[in-house]
Amino acid sequence: MTSDVYRRSDEGAESPAKEEHPSGKGTNGGEAPVSTMPDAESQLASLKSELQQCQDRFLRKAAEFENYRKRMEKEKGEASQLAKSSILMEFLPIADACERALASLDGHQEENGSLEHYRDGVRLLYKQIRDVFSRIGVVPVAAQGQKFDPHFHEAIAREEGSEYEENMVVVELRRGYLFKGKLLRPAQVKVAIRPQPRVSAEQ
Repeated sequence: MTSDVYRRSDEGAESPAKEEHPSGKGTNGGEAPVSTMPDAESQLASLKSELQQCQDRFLRKAAEFENYRKRMEKEKGEASQLAKSSILMEFLPIADACERALASLDGHQEENGSLEHYRDGVRLLYKQIRDVFSRIGVVPVAAQGQKFDPHFHEAIAREEGSEYEENMVVVELRRGYLFKGKLLRPAQVKVAIRPQPRVSAEQ
């Protein structure tokens, strides 16, 4: 009786279920699990490409900003120099007046106390103006004895003569000036030309 109960119990017990693989296939057969390495490599390559594009965009923007900064600094410097040039132009007639006054006073040979005092005053003023010009970068344009240059000279008159070379500046009528290497005012000059052949009355 007891042995029959044990036999029925063994026959009624369920056999253990087979272990299934996460892929849905059993461990004793079927397909092998799919590897995820190709997907990871593809994502890494995509991230590298995106990073490179971001770096390229950053470098382009940095270059554009640097060019913009340099352009703004240049424009600011040019605007500042233009403003200074406009102010300096107002002082040039004063320098011209001092030069004319000194040239006129030097032509008087007679000694005169008041005249000498006036000459000293003009010389002092002219010296102060030249010192200020020199300090801020204003220098005279070379003219007398130089070859005529339309970039720096303005021809007011011509003088025929064989003692000078063609287009040589023989007289400086008004001094010209440069401001930090740029023309502030051209020098007004008289230029030498070769004598023209004379046509006789008989011809």
